[in-house]
Amino acid sequence: MEIIHEIEYILEIVVEAAVILCNVIGIGVLVHAIISSLITHLKKDDRVRLQLAQGIALALEFKLGAEVLHTVTVRDWNELGILGAIVVLRAALAFLIHWEIKMEKEHAAEIAAENGTSESEN
Repeated sequence: MEIIHEIEYILEIVVEAAVILCNVIGIGVLVHAIISSLITHLKKDDRVRLQLAQGIALALEFKLGAEVLHTVTVRDWNELGILGAIVVLRAALAFLIHWEIKMEKEHAAEIAAENGTSESEN
């Protein structure tokens, strides 16, 4: 019985470390996306919205992964409910951002077609 408690304790430490790592990576990705989008905006590039949306989407994926990992250490139903709500909200945000990315890419393709250039040239 003692070994089960030790394994559980080790699992909690590993999961908490992984959650912290995923959250830090998500924050780093978001900060990088913001800074690079700001630089792109200052260069008067039209792809700034697409670049920022892709960065936000990737950051949300890391944050969502951290929440999924966190479910391993949940102890009661209230905490599970709160965690579930957070996961649903982040998944909805990720869906909306991916939809925005798709619309932005289609818009860029239309502009490229009107100008007579391919999207890869931009």
